[in-house]
Amino acid sequence: MTPESVMTLAQQAMEITVLVSAPLLLASLAIGLLVSIFQAATSINEMTLSFIPKLLVVFLMLILAGPWMLEQILNYMTTLFSNIPTMIG
Repeated sequence: MTPESVMTLAQQAMEITVLVSAPLLLASLAIGLLVSIFQAATSINEMTLSFIPKLLVVFLMLILAGPWMLEQILNYMTTLFSNIPTMIG
């Protein structure tokens, strides 16, 4: 394996990681922002108020985006494992 192929594999792995984690992180960020705006508007200073909505939204996003996320990971792993013979030799 050449250093370029190792770097390409690492780059693809990082891209898949960012792509798969983005729906959960963006949903959590959005709900956190909405709860923060609600807390600022109502002057509620409860630290644990954002935990339950974030948990529910992340769980909902796992249900909705889970099959797509799994498909992305499986496609990457299938491609990676099928290319092992060409990488070695």
